[in-house]
Order: sequence, then C-alpha cells, then structure tokens
Amino acid sequence: MLIKVLGSGAGGGLPQWNCNCANCSRARAPTGTLAARTQSSIALSDTGDDWVLINASPDLLAQLRAHPELQPARALRDSGIAAVMLCDAQIDHVTGLVMLRERTTPLPLYATRSVLDDLSGALPLIPLLGHYCGVDEHPIALGVPFTIAPLTGLRFTAIAIDSAAPPYSPHREAPVIGDNIALVIEDVATAATAFYAPGLARTSESILTAMRSATLVLVDGTFWTDTEMIDLGLSGKRAADMGHLAQCAANGKPGMLDLLDTLPRTTRKVLIHINNTNPILDPDSDAHAIVRAHGIDLAEDGMQLLV
Repeated sequence: MLIKVLGSGAGGGLPQWNCNCANCSRARAPTGTLAARTQSSIALSDTGDDWVLINASPDLLAQLRAHPELQPARALRDSGIAAVMLCDAQIDHVTGLVMLRERTTPLPLYATRSVLDDLSGALPLIPLLGHYCGVDEHPIALGVPFTIAPLTGLRFTAIAIDSAAPPYSPHREAPVIGDNIALVIEDVATAATAFYAPGLARTSESILTAMRSATLVLVDGTFWTDTEMIDLGLSGKRAADMGHLAQCAANGKPGMLDLLDTLPRTTRKVLIHINNTNPILDPDSDAHAIVRAHGIDLAEDGMQLLV
C-alpha cells in the first residue's frame, strides 16, 4: 500500500492567508524555516496507477500538480483518481470536490449517509456537481469492509468516531453517528493496515483496538494544547470543542501523546492535520522536541508512506 500525503495542514494551511502568528509569519518570510503546508488530504494506491483520494481539500489543484503520478495520461482526458472518500463534511475536506467538476464520468464518492446528506442539503455540493460531471454516491456502512474498484488490493473499514459535525450542519449541536469516521485500510496481500483519523476528539475501545493493530497510525495533530487558540486570543473555543484531542494532557485526561505511547513500539506514528498555530511545526521548539522524543513523526506535504 502506497500513501501519499497531499496536504498535512489543518483548515487554512500554513501560512493561513489572514494569520500573523509566529508560525505563519515564519512560513511567509522569504528566509523562513517553516515549510508551507496545504490543507489535509491523502491519496492511496495498491499499484501506483489508480488512486483513492481521502478528503478533497480546497488546495486540491495545487496538490495534484505537485504529484504528477496522479495524472497517468492514459487518454486525452484522464486522471489517476478512481474515487474520493470523505472522513467528514468539514469545509477543508470537501471543497475540493468542486475542482473535479471537469470529470467526464460521474465522480464515485464514498461517505457515510450523514455526510452525503449534509452535502446534498446544507452544503449542496452534490446537486451542484450534478450540473457538471455528476456524482455516483456510495454510502459507507460502518464496520463493514469494502473495496473500491479498480484498487482491489486494498480493503477499507470505517469506524465511527466522536468528533464535531461542521458548523453549517443541522446537527452541529446534536451529532449523529457517521458525522466523522476513522478509516482502517488493509493491504489484502500482506494484511498490513493503516489507521487514518485526521479529526479525533475522543477514543473508544474500537478505536484503540484498531490503532494498536495498525502498522501505521496517521492521526489528528491539530493542536498542542486544549487551550491553544484561547491562549493566543484567536478563539474562545478549546480544542475539544472543535473536535480535536490536543497532544498535551488536559483536565486530568490523557492527550494524544499519551494515547500514542500506548501503541506497540513497532507502530509508525505520524501526526497530520496540524494547525498553523501548533508549536510542533517549529523544528527549534520544545514542543517539536517532545513529539520527536516520543517517536512520533510529523506529516509533511509530499511525504510518501509505504505500508
């Protein structure tokens, strides 16, 4: 299984267009030492020819230009993107669907029923695309393994996770099962698995079991502390309020670092969906050193992971 990190940042990327925090300022400076990050998305393949796009970020066109192997040029109009799968209906994970409107056949779209409903009503991207390429909807059943043609070498299983629905969703304040999912992706030939959850607020026994059996865990790295945005004066919300488990423990509850420490030493642990304010992005920071001391990597745009 080949995984390409198309984008590793949280909503807004790095630098965020209207942000002058320390990280954004350094990333924007001509002599800055922080690499720019686009908004989170990954692509998966079993052979390197056809790919499943997991989440479609607003930066999708730039991401595709940076990865020419996703454009195999087998015909006059072609793409290596066989399908798109969504972990949620957040703006930074679905806006890129509009960028695929020039497709010549309906776009295969895999998502839970609640996500498809949000994209048919509150944020009507599916009806919008109906005026262009059209959408071939594939509702995901939780806990039921499935494959996506022509990538028959990969098997996917969606697990419901506890996180937040988008602000525009009619069930923002009353979450429903399926608003957010984590994915277990299995290489059929080798039985190796990857666990992917760019948004994770809390854990469950099913989540812990999946993480502990995975070869690779690619997981929510949004915030360093639960009060990060409050401390910077950028928001009145905690990380948990926005559907994210911070790296540091808070209020007597373990953080993401504590959770990842419980995984087998052989598991590769990578943080993705990293917010522009997170101090772990600064390679000279104490926070970065702590994460690395825990044996955890930071996803970067263009990173390639072989599972």
